[in-house]
Amino acid sequence: MQLEKNRRGRELRVVLSGELDHHNAAIIREEIDRELDGSVKLLTLDMSGITFMDSSGIGVVLGRYRRMSESGGKLRMGGMSIYAEKILRMAGVLALLERK
Repeated sequence: MQLEKNRRGRELRVVLSGELDHHNAAIIREEIDRELDGSVKLLTLDMSGITFMDSSGIGVVLGRYRRMSESGGKLRMGGMSIYAEKILRMAGVLALLERK
């Protein structure tokens, strides 16, 4: 799993690639949360490089959605692979997410 973070002003863009599963979900969650202070108002997740995703990946997305909502911010999806889109659609999560 690779993670690339880029912060510009009040936006944090995170590009994820590889497998987002129970083996690395906690690490990804911690890496993203470390950057989410009160000044970040838009978190953009680009998941176009995801090659596999399980329910732990859904938890990463929903947890960041909740965290951004509680702080008055937004979570936006910047891109999704067919794997990420399929699992998020099956879980009913896509309806919550803003897409770029």
